[in-house]
Amino acid sequence: MEALEYASDITLSDRRVAVCGDWHGNISWARTVARALPVLAPGVTTLLHLGDWWMDTSATDDAFVEAKINRILVTLGNHEPWDQVSGILGDRAVRVSEITWLLPRPARLTIGGRSVISLGGAASVDRLWRVDGAGWWADEVITEAHVASAISGGRADLMLTHESPARTPVRAVREILRTNPMGFPEETLAESAQSRERVRRVWDAVHPELLMHGHMHVAGGGTTDDGRRVASLGRDGHEGNVGILDLRTLTMETPSVRQILAAGALR
Repeated sequence: MEALEYASDITLSDRRVAVCGDWHGNISWARTVARALPVLAPGVTTLLHLGDWWMDTSATDDAFVEAKINRILVTLGNHEPWDQVSGILGDRAVRVSEITWLLPRPARLTIGGRSVISLGGAASVDRLWRVDGAGWWADEVITEAHVASAISGGRADLMLTHESPARTPVRAVREILRTNPMGFPEETLAESAQSRERVRRVWDAVHPELLMHGHMHVAGGGTTDDGRRVASLGRDGHEGNVGILDLRTLTMETPSVRQILAAGALR
């Protein structure tokens, strides 16, 4: 992975953007989304990705440039090639392909007049089933330094993360955390809880109207008692993986998988 360009400031005028959850390097699904977006969201030129990206960027460039998406901004997840990413990622966004930018931890952006904070990273609950340095890297972790830097930047309208916050109002996420359907071990569940707590501290401090995240592989939404909304996006090929976000209202339309496939078939 090569750093092609760095940017200290990202300010975009877009009024609508596409937002996607985990893709896990699934180029077939990425191409499906690329074919569908011009039909489902004509005029959208920016895609915000919420981590576990790990794509072949030459393939995604080809697919999304044809779809008239001219920038993809990635909030990094836990399952990324951190051995490559860490060597080029500092405190600025870095462009790694014609249209793909990796965002630092944290990143501050302005999109459609909205203040945005991105805080990438998450804990891998499957860490013990992977090999350190070959499928898992410690750099995935959200650190106390990331938390302090994110909080120091003050309030934001929109927060983009890979990790869910602790005390989430999203019922579907709470149910996964309660039941542990994959049988993850206690050690990594504790690491996950610590990671979510760090996101929660930033979330409480910057107090965004909307927080959007991936990682949990389930679509759902919820609202806290003080009115903050959280949207969890599904994974590649599943319901709720793709959303069209209106920056004026911070509301999101979520096409079904059936709608995405049907829209893609029209092109």
